[in-house]
Amino acid sequence: MKTLTMKHLRYFEALSRIGHFGRAANECAISQPALSVQMKELEALIGAPLIERGARQIRLTGLGDALAERARDILRAVDEIEDLTRTSQGALAGRLRIGVIPTIAPYLLPGLIQDLNTQLPNIDIWPREAVTRTLLNDLMGGQLDVAIVALPVSEPSLHEEPLFDEEFVLVRPESEANLPAPNPETLREMRLLLLEEGHCFRDQALSFCNIGTKPPRDLMEGSSLSTLVQMVGAGIGVTLIPEMALPVETRAAPVSVQRLPAPRPSRTVGMIWRKSTPLAGQLSELAQRVRQFGKSQYGQ
Repeated sequence: MKTLTMKHLRYFEALSRIGHFGRAANECAISQPALSVQMKELEALIGAPLIERGARQIRLTGLGDALAERARDILRAVDEIEDLTRTSQGALAGRLRIGVIPTIAPYLLPGLIQDLNTQLPNIDIWPREAVTRTLLNDLMGGQLDVAIVALPVSEPSLHEEPLFDEEFVLVRPESEANLPAPNPETLREMRLLLLEEGHCFRDQALSFCNIGTKPPRDLMEGSSLSTLVQMVGAGIGVTLIPEMALPVETRAAPVSVQRLPAPRPSRTVGMIWRKSTPLAGQLSELAQRVRQFGKSQYGQ
């Protein structure tokens, strides 16, 4: 006779969070038919339907919603038990699930992972790139151990550890290289290219220009900093990017770079983790290593 297992809960939690059999199966590293079999088995064990199966996505029943919440609590507790065993080993070792926002990940992660692998040879870094809200949900849900984001995030259950500050710089067409750097009022009148909604960097740029959360109708958006810089190179407008992105994004685009007048826009890059995690001590030590690396590369 089959019984409820941790595997059932992990698969169901992934499906409830992602809402799609194919993508959930990919995350769980199993086939879609195998995941479907596991979910039917779970429903048989529970004795009631948990999932409403649609053509493109799934919905949870009322019982499914309640079970998903309880499953997340159970899985988080189990993960923290595993973390307790890791703390007994002293230095951070084993799998480290780290989330990073898109305006930091491509520029910080490659060198940082190489540096950490040298300093901490027993660590196995599993990176994930996503916008801040997604990382917060995954962190609080136990799918991540730690995240690198722009502070503050102001979530009571999370510890915030500042790492370093970095400035934003103005990128404008190469033909405008000799023009004076605009102040926020002048910049507000220019065609400003920004990341699409959901990126915290967009909100920081709007705040600097004192535009507010509802930008002008002629403001243009892009899905990545690379897209924005290429649009600037085509003469479409101007944009702001973090200083760490400069070597990568401006090397193949006909653009010029200017530092803005004081007070210059900037952000605080930091690490966040659950206050309840047993790995807090090791993560504090990790933060110090990341802080030293970040300051040596980009920080002030």
